Amino acid sequence: MNETKRGFIQLHLSVLLAGFTGLFGRLITLNEVDIVWYRMLFTTLILLVFTGLPRVGWRKLLQLSGCGALLGVHWILFYGSIKASNVSIGVICFSLIGFFTALFEPLILGEKRFSWMELLFSLITVAGVFCIFSFDARYRYGIMIGVVSSAVCALYAICNKRVSRGLRSRTVLMYQMSGGLVAVSFIIPLYLFFFPSSQPVVVLPEGSNLWFMLCHALFCTVGMYLLQIQALKRLSAFTVNLTYNLEPCYTIILAFLLFGEGRELNFSFYLGIALIVLSVLLQSLRVFKKSKHSTNRLSES
Repeated sequence: MNETKRGFIQLHLSVLLAGFTGLFGRLITLNEVDIVWYRMLFTTLILLVFTGLPRVGWRKLLQLSGCGALLGVHWILFYGSIKASNVSIGVICFSLIGFFTALFEPLILGEKRFSWMELLFSLITVAGVFCIFSFDARYRYGIMIGVVSSAVCALYAICNKRVSRGLRSRTVLMYQMSGGLVAVSFIIPLYLFFFPSSQPVVVLPEGSNLWFMLCHALFCTVGMYLLQIQALKRLSAFTVNLTYNLEPCYTIILAFLLFGEGRELNFSFYLGIALIVLSVLLQSLRVFKKSKHSTNRLSES
């Protein structure tokens, strides 16, 4: 199995696990800042048991912690979007991550030129989100928060690709979660100042919330991000982020089954979903074609 195929298998497994993230955001009744803080805490404790504290330089530690802070901000905004709208809307806004990556990746990494083809695929996704955006004015506040969340997540994935080079995936995730936990502890009061919560803050999870948080940390954080970090070593940040546009499809199907959200949606919503899936398929075909062409050239030489 070549590296590209291995990367796509790891990527799609991580996307499948990510599909449950929005559901946990709905099932867990805590405030969005509590969900993020405990998610990072439980993930750090789980990783500490399995990885210990691998030695890294101070500069690398700060870089990994910075990535963790970006991830924490993304999560807070993501769950805030779900709380302000619903699961389907929150995860659909995440689809804009490919568009933001197409804009940010050439500027930040400087390893490739700006790609008009990638921008075209991203604009198909944007068109899909606009179809969804128009379907109900009640959810526009949640959509706006979700758009900002996807931009922050694009920055996280791009920076993560750079700082994780040469390190084991578990080491990267360990220091991102622990450093992000510290950063989020300072960010949360600022967030609550601008976005006051109607729910209690600093609540200890118990009962079903505790079990949901533990499952969320183990499967949808440790498992998902280990696979994502490994995929990023074999694929571009744009390909990874665009493929994550499929996450809403998995989440929405589950949300339909568990929460009956299909009753709230109309034709423009389903048209938007179709456009998003189309953009992912086109980019996947493009990457496989380029990989096959490169393999053929190497075999000929």
